Amino acid sequence: MSTPRIVPVLAALGGALLLALTGCSSAQATDPAAEGKPSVVAAFYPLQYVAESVGGDTVSVTSLTPSGVEPHDLELSAAQVAEIAQADVVLYVKGFQPAVDEAIAQQAPDRAIDVSAGLPLLGADPHVWLDPANMATIGTTVGERLAEIEPDAATTVAANSEKLSEAMTNLDSQFTTGLATCRSRELVVSHEAFGYLARRYGLDQVGITGLTPEADPSPKQLAAVADFVEQHGVTTIYFETLTSPAVAKTLASETGATTAVLDPIEGLTDRSKGNDYLEVMRSNLATLRAGQDCS
Repeated sequence: MSTPRIVPVLAALGGALLLALTGCSSAQATDPAAEGKPSVVAAFYPLQYVAESVGGDTVSVTSLTPSGVEPHDLELSAAQVAEIAQADVVLYVKGFQPAVDEAIAQQAPDRAIDVSAGLPLLGADPHVWLDPANMATIGTTVGERLAEIEPDAATTVAANSEKLSEAMTNLDSQFTTGLATCRSRELVVSHEAFGYLARRYGLDQVGITGLTPEADPSPKQLAAVADFVEQHGVTTIYFETLTSPAVAKTLASETGATTAVLDPIEGLTDRSKGNDYLEVMRSNLATLRAGQDCS
C-alpha cells in the first residue's frame, strides 16, 4: 500500500492561498441550502453518517473520502485542504488517514475532533465504528460540539443524538442475540479490520494480513492461517468490498472453505449491501450468522 500523503503541490500552498481557494471549494459556497449552517467535514463515511444523523438539517456535512476510494490511501487535493481550513468542525480518527492528520494539524487543530479519543481502543486498530456502542458515544461527542457552536439548534441536535444512541443500542442487541449461539467463534478475515466487532461479540479474529488492507501476506503467514482454518474447522473466509478478494479466495480454495463479503463500512459503493451504516451492519450480521453457523 502506498503511504497516504498530501499531494506535493500542497507543500507550496500558504495560508493566504488556502483561504482564497475556499470561496470556490466549500459545500456552503456551492449549495444555497447550506448557507449559514455550521459546516462539518467528515474524514470518511461512518463519521459522515454520524454527523448527518446528529446534525440533521441544522448542519452542512461533506466527506473527504469519495465513494469507492479506500480511505487508508486517501490523498487530499488543495481544495480539500482548504475545506478543512474553513470547516467549523472536522471529524476524524487519528492515525487512520495520515494525510488528514497532517492537514488538520496545519489548518484546523482547534476545530477537529478525534472521535476515537476516550474510547476503549485496541492498540493501533482504528476501526472503532464497527462497535455500535462506540458509534453511540461518537454521536454524543459530536452532538455536544454542534450544540456549542450553534446553540439555537441544541434541542434538535440533542434529540437526534438520542435517536442515534437508541438505534445503536438496538443494533447492539441484534448482534448480541444473533451471534450468541454460533458454532464457530473463529473469524477469519482478509485483514484485521474487525477487532472491535469481534471483541464486542465474543469472536476470535484471525487476519490473513494485519491492519494494512493491501499488504501482501508472506508465505509463512498464509501457511499459518491455512493451518488455523483446517485445525478449527473454519468454513467461511471473509473479504471486503474495497480491496482485492484474490488472497482470501485462494486460501479458501486451498482449505475447502467458502468465501463471503464482510463490510468494514469504510465507505459506501454500488456493491454495498445497504444504503447506510445501519443497513450494512445488519447485512454483516446476516452474513456472519450464515458463515459462523449460528442457529
